[in-house]
Amino acid sequence: MSTADGAWRGDFGRALRAEWTKLRTAGDTGRLLLLAVVLTVAVGCGAAKAVKCPDAGCGQDAVKLALTGVTVGQAVVAVLAALAVSGEYGTGMIRTTLTAVPNRLTVLTAKATVLAAVVLTSGTAAVLASLLAGRHILPGNGFTEAHGYAPLSLADGPTLRAAAGSVLYLALVALIGLGVATAVREAASAVGIVLGLLYLFPVVIQVVNDPEWQRHLQQIAPMTAGLAVQATVRLHELPIGPWAGLGVLTVWAAAALLVGGLLLHRRDA
Repeated sequence: MSTADGAWRGDFGRALRAEWTKLRTAGDTGRLLLLAVVLTVAVGCGAAKAVKCPDAGCGQDAVKLALTGVTVGQAVVAVLAALAVSGEYGTGMIRTTLTAVPNRLTVLTAKATVLAAVVLTSGTAAVLASLLAGRHILPGNGFTEAHGYAPLSLADGPTLRAAAGSVLYLALVALIGLGVATAVREAASAVGIVLGLLYLFPVVIQVVNDPEWQRHLQQIAPMTAGLAVQATVRLHELPIGPWAGLGVLTVWAAAALLVGGLLLHRRDA
């Protein structure tokens, strides 16, 4: 290992420990993570209770139904990601951070690593709890084996893919929020931009009359494309495949981090 590699590893290790300490000790982190989990599970339970499957069948995707709460929990994740950066700019703590670790891209990489790890952990809890709740609620609403619905189980390949993909989806939303917040340096603006990207695209899609344009927009919209990973039935009808859709969201996250990283590197703290 070269001297430069060793120095980078040392800087990254220090930055990683510092970012973990800052995120862990921030007053809002625990509450926001808990809120994200609670909202994700609660909305999933509400959706599972609200939909009935009659004897004739309902054509619903039971797994996607149980994971409906991810569409709400992602908003809290976006807020957490924005606060992870904007809080330091608001207090001026960012200057101390960049003095301790002068390489700004190392700082951003450490922030992204810690944030992704935390969101992956809480997202796993939220998704597993949502599936467990759906497993108990949905059969009472007609989602039974007699109607073609097996109990929700991670032993089922499509269900496992939907669950793992939903966790990755939340982590990617967090990285988009981190990149945007690094670029704009202000929490409210960052949250507004990220929520706009997530929730306004589907609204625009609904008002577009051309089916072909609707399909193209669905293929590039962060939320619509990313949540295709939750689908377990009628995959041929999707505008984009499950993993391809998550790949689109990955491109959005990479672009946000790239822009944020470039601006962080070029301008004063």
